[in-house]
Amino acid sequence: MPFRNDPALLYLLGGTLGLLVIASLIGFVLARRARTESAKATMTNLNARTNAWWMMVAVFAGALALGNIGTTILFGLCSFMALREFITLSPTKPGDHRTLFWVFFIITPLHYWFLASQWYGMFVILIPVYAFLLVPLRTAMAGDCERFLERTAKIQWGLMVCVYCISYTPAILLLLKIPGYEGQNAKLLFWFVAVVELSDVMQYVWGKTCGKHKVAPTVSPGKTWEGLLGGGATTVGLGTALWWATPFSPLQAAGMSAIIVFMGFAGGLVMSAIKRDRGVKDWGTAIGGHGGFMDRMDSLSFAAPVFFHVVRYSLNA
Repeated sequence: MPFRNDPALLYLLGGTLGLLVIASLIGFVLARRARTESAKATMTNLNARTNAWWMMVAVFAGALALGNIGTTILFGLCSFMALREFITLSPTKPGDHRTLFWVFFIITPLHYWFLASQWYGMFVILIPVYAFLLVPLRTAMAGDCERFLERTAKIQWGLMVCVYCISYTPAILLLLKIPGYEGQNAKLLFWFVAVVELSDVMQYVWGKTCGKHKVAPTVSPGKTWEGLLGGGATTVGLGTALWWATPFSPLQAAGMSAIIVFMGFAGGLVMSAIKRDRGVKDWGTAIGGHGGFMDRMDSLSFAAPVFFHVVRYSLNA
């Protein structure tokens, strides 16, 4: 039981729950004071987001409490659902169905099995090497050449971003071997996820309150330079303040937080471009106030693999 064996992890969870209590109280008060239809709609959305955060924190904490297997299963299911959303928004043809069977029911579970068994070599190469080559081969065997490259690229891209990249999050718990930090990776995983999600929240808050100059108005109208810089700076400060939960010094924690903020922003922007290409606002409706699984995983999918490898090489893990 990580929470029982590591009081610092319990402090992190307690702090998170405290923030959710404060957010819920603020949302309740502001909703009671809302008078216009626009204000009421905004508060309904914000309260739905807060309620969803309660659920997500509870599920994440429960998975961590179950240890390696629970965390692997949680993110494996998240990858499966995110991939389902991705493929749903990228229409396929009958000639792709057998390829998709391999992707969903063989490659994805096998990839997470390699992760659970802590086989680093196969975890790293299964999807970007073997699956990358298998997907076009299996599709070609179906004999349908119409838009072959486009169809294959969609499946490959979905597999990479929804399965391979997201799986680097539980890999922080299972595959990082950090000298002097043995048995404490659950704290680092909690810290990483907290920084990713705090970055999204802080950028949203700063953007709503101060945002004027849009970063890429045709891709994501809600992303502003004020939101990125203000929210990013706030997140770096919070991530640095929590350095005691990590194997980093305060300066290293600040640098790692900055990397997470930038890569998370990049992930959100890229995935927004894909949504705009498909003509939708959200990836789905599975999470109230947030959209689909991929709407909550977009920042994490870009930040996780970069963070994992930076930590692995910088700390000689």
